[in-house]
Amino acid sequence: MIARHLSRPILKYSKQYPVVALVGPRQSGKTTLAKALFPNHTYISLENLSLRKNASEDPMGFLATHGSFLILDEVQHVPELFSCLQELVDLNQEPGQYILTGSSQFLLVEKITQSLAGRVVTFKLFPFTYTELFQYEEDLDAASIFRIAHLERPKITQDALYQLLLTGFYPRIYDKNLDSEKWYENYVFTYVERDIRSLLNVRNLRIFEHFLLLCASRSGQLLDYSDLSGALGVAISTIKEWISILETSGIVFILSPYFENFSKRIVKTPKLYFIDSGLLCHLLSIRTLDHLKTHPLIGQIFETFIISECYKRFHNLGETPHLYFWRDQTQNEIDLLIYDGRTGFPIEIKLSQSFHSDFKKTIEQWLSLERNLAKQGVIIYCGTPLNTTHPIPAFPWYSL
Repeated sequence: MIARHLSRPILKYSKQYPVVALVGPRQSGKTTLAKALFPNHTYISLENLSLRKNASEDPMGFLATHGSFLILDEVQHVPELFSCLQELVDLNQEPGQYILTGSSQFLLVEKITQSLAGRVVTFKLFPFTYTELFQYEEDLDAASIFRIAHLERPKITQDALYQLLLTGFYPRIYDKNLDSEKWYENYVFTYVERDIRSLLNVRNLRIFEHFLLLCASRSGQLLDYSDLSGALGVAISTIKEWISILETSGIVFILSPYFENFSKRIVKTPKLYFIDSGLLCHLLSIRTLDHLKTHPLIGQIFETFIISECYKRFHNLGETPHLYFWRDQTQNEIDLLIYDGRTGFPIEIKLSQSFHSDFKKTIEQWLSLERNLAKQGVIIYCGTPLNTTHPIPAFPWYSL
């Protein structure tokens, strides 16, 4: 098993809270991680229809029969359990008694909010980061993400990068050495047929599938609800609901615009990004390395990969990522801003293997804005380290 960097915060807070919830997209490794971290807990899968029926009909009796120190997998299938868990942990506050996992995190989180507020600590597990996949050291804290360069790491060739983008980062592909294309085909079918059909009153699932493909073509772009609405012939309110479902089920995330009154002439529309580059490539019908290399969206796919990496690594620390982008009305843009509560850390992302002085132009302009306290930034690209002591150094992506 490849070590997951979320392990440390889970173990830390399982000593403080009676209930630990681990949520995230399907096949992100939640069950495997829960079993590995809590080997002495009794594992119960509520995908099992017989167990699910027993738990639903007599939730308190079900919990009494199995005792405490349980891993309840796919617990969202039996919402009746949550109020019973609340009653039990109110009587016994011993930490780490119940480990809850759920793929449909939107359902699970809703039930947690209603029944277990103050009694549960929740973590989100996403597919591997490349630092996990290559078994590099975990981030020490949020301040080290994309700020500390590890120049001792071996070089990753451009072809190896393309293969990584195409394969994606879902654990099962690597654990079982699976053909990624067939795996993603089944993944999308399962997601649409099981999750979407059960959650939304979508009369024609093909419309939702088309919506998913349109979103893929817009990863890394401004989120235009009206454009999607017009393309699909559905209401804007429906598009917003579908985007919310994609986000809460761990397929995409939303990157908000950053503004601190440096200038009023800024874009306030958010951007859409996919969590996993392999799923993104599959939805874009990219099947081979040669196709990926020449695809018109290859730059956006790489940008999606880098920003998603940052997003996942914040979650692996058990922290909510405060990530933004910045763009003014003259189209000056910073791809990613990491905000620490006081200043932003600007990041420019380029697929190029060659450095150009223009790469740092927008960062320099943004740093010079009046009342901006930020002094440093970084360029992430595919070349060699440059200007390593400069306020805006350039580092290869695999060193950060």
